[in-house]
Amino acid sequence: MPSPFTAIPLALIAILGYAALCALSPLGVCRRCGGFGFKVKHNRRGRLVRGRNCRRCRGYGQRVRVGRHLYNLATRLHREGNH
Repeated sequence: MPSPFTAIPLALIAILGYAALCALSPLGVCRRCGGFGFKVKHNRRGRLVRGRNCRRCRGYGQRVRVGRHLYNLATRLHREGNH
């Protein structure tokens, strides 16, 4: 079991790394469609064909990361509170 003196800096590095990832790339791949933006289906001959648009990402194939969503929520709350 790691001591608290090593666990706290490791957790801090992980949090800062995720914050940097959310700042540099706020959108991630949609988990439902895998970034395609639609469901891949097979026709009667077994060939892959495009299906309906993904309902989760609305056909974009991207989603907002959790950290970026929390950041957007905090900035919106701060902006509305100061107005």
